Amino acid sequence: MAEVTMTVNGKSVSRTVEDRTLLVEFLREGAGLTGTHVGCDTSQCGACVVHVDGKAVKACTMLAAQASGASVTTVEGLASGGELHPVQAAFREHHGLQCGFCTPGMIMAAVDMIERLGAPLDEATIRAELEGNICRCTGYHNIVKAIAAASETMAGMKTAAE
Repeated sequence: MAEVTMTVNGKSVSRTVEDRTLLVEFLREGAGLTGTHVGCDTSQCGACVVHVDGKAVKACTMLAAQASGASVTTVEGLASGGELHPVQAAFREHHGLQCGFCTPGMIMAAVDMIERLGAPLDEATIRAELEGNICRCTGYHNIVKAIAAASETMAGMKTAAE
């Protein structure tokens, strides 16, 4: 058993867990944040993507103990004061979801993509970056549109802040 403490969406969370506890289990069961989904348990689908110390990580491939001391952001931690994050808003506006199962991982991957690569992003870049995220419902067209729109919005926000 290991004592694991991390900051999740700005709040300190501590739990004693088995050494084999995955980060996704810690978040869902230990922290009660069910937005991070378990899709495949083999790191192929991307439904479990979260940010650990600002980097996108598939939470089914990381032990909770490895994240001890880290800052973790889940899809629940993106919105601010009831206002959706630009990527969340773009997914809603551009119908970038259907069943919603892949949506949290897609959104977290998109936020990481925009923060790493800057904006605006073109379709080819977005599609290449989403290679580790699987949506079984769509042809990705609206997901790509949503991410492109969000990247434009975030670029505008950055310019306005400067």
